[in-house]
Amino acid sequence: MELRSRTRVAVAGLGSIGAGVVRELDRGIEGLTLTAVASQSPEKHRAWLADLKSKPQVLPIGELAEAADIVVECAPSKLVRSIVAPVVTAGKTAIVLSVGALLENEDLIGLAKQHGGQIIVPTGALIGLDAVTAAAEGTIHSVRLVTRKPIKGLLGAPHLVENNIEIEGITEPLRIFEGTARQAAKGFPANLNVAVALSLAGIGPELTRVEIWADPTVTRNTHRIEVDADSARFSMTIENIPSENPKTGKITALSVIACLRKLRASLRIGT
Repeated sequence: MELRSRTRVAVAGLGSIGAGVVRELDRGIEGLTLTAVASQSPEKHRAWLADLKSKPQVLPIGELAEAADIVVECAPSKLVRSIVAPVVTAGKTAIVLSVGALLENEDLIGLAKQHGGQIIVPTGALIGLDAVTAAAEGTIHSVRLVTRKPIKGLLGAPHLVENNIEIEGITEPLRIFEGTARQAAKGFPANLNVAVALSLAGIGPELTRVEIWADPTVTRNTHRIEVDADSARFSMTIENIPSENPKTGKITALSVIACLRKLRASLRIGT
């Protein structure tokens, strides 16, 4: 396949997830080519980027939309708007991992519609979003998410700081939050993108209920969803092995890679 027929991809953010996506794109994904990356600390990454077979441009965030057809956001949530807005305004595609930020920038969806752009939210660290989106074509009565995380994966969350909740040193599971998906996203912006993805797939951030537990007895980020709909009742649990960043699971980067493969695949599995 000649280069001009390939879809150009850029990656914003080079943490554990972004770096994994970049390396896989460099190894080769059918129909895609890596053209550019952006990072808040580009010097920190120059050595390993130089070892890639195809050297991407290192650009400021605002220039990624010009250099690619698809921009993958793997950055801190505060940067989501500056990454996504130029992409969808240009009628291009943004793959967004910091889904919680979409609730604070809901006009980005309208902006994408207005300009013919698209925002894609990969399944990420959750499970069963295909089933939830299918059930949402009918009537969903309730959706509940229960998350259990090791202590170090929750430290520093705004909800804990603002409410003076101490979890270091606890010896048994402690429920630290119960509320809506919107509240969870605000209180745990680095932890609960799964809650927002689930809510957007189903009945929305106000009706999706979330529990969060700090659990010293687990070593994996565990999510259980329970859905009651007119078409089906189902529950699913996933136990994610943390990545180098304890706030995210290894499967998150793999989910993005799977999403990218689907874009140009001859056979697509799943809704």
